[in-house]
Amino acid sequence: MDITTLINNILQFIPPSYLATTTAIISFVIATCALIMRFWKPPSKESRWINIYHIVSAVGQARGWNASAYQPDRKAIMVPATKDRSEVAENLGLDVKQTKP
Repeated sequence: MDITTLINNILQFIPPSYLATTTAIISFVIATCALIMRFWKPPSKESRWINIYHIVSAVGQARGWNASAYQPDRKAIMVPATKDRSEVAENLGLDVKQTKP
């Protein structure tokens, strides 16, 4: 049995109005979290709001290019393209992966 056939069979038992309402609520929650992430300054690493910040950013899908420049558990540094990143990371005591441009 194909996964799409299985999903279609399950969705036939749920009234369409419930599906539409659920879709609208989920879309509203994601959009609200994305809007909150736009204006919420990231808390410090020791803040009690850090867990909520991570949940809101995950629901608002704030990752990759959409992620905040300053994140509570990461250090943002700028490394010139001509400079070796591993050397800069070693001087700052960071992992090389944290120095990506």
